[in-house]
Amino acid sequence: MKMLTLIAALAAALVLSTSAGYAAPSALAKACAKDIKSVCGDVKPGGGKLKDCVKAHYNDLSPDCQVAIVRAAAVGKACKADVKQFCADSKSGKAATACLQSHMAEVSDGCKDAVAKVQAGNK
Repeated sequence: MKMLTLIAALAAALVLSTSAGYAAPSALAKACAKDIKSVCGDVKPGGGKLKDCVKAHYNDLSPDCQVAIVRAAAVGKACKADVKQFCADSKSGKAATACLQSHMAEVSDGCKDAVAKVQAGNK
């Protein structure tokens, strides 16, 4: 369970560093849990250390994990303005995810398209 928390934190950090996270953290957790445990399992989260480790070892991650990271980053980029507009007060990746999901009818078409592509790829 601790590893899933670390994966969720990493997902939030990766996605929020490129802007926002919606449905992406759970997809990242599923795709990357084993990879991150094997590559960065000894890294204590905090201060961006886990994110830095994953970036440094990106090529060592499985193709599924790499795809999940790229998809999460694409959603973050596409939804950056929407998060600022609707969810600026969200303090965590989970809060931003919940907030954005509650505003999906109002977000930009680019954000909707990016989220739809990630959701379609996760089925």
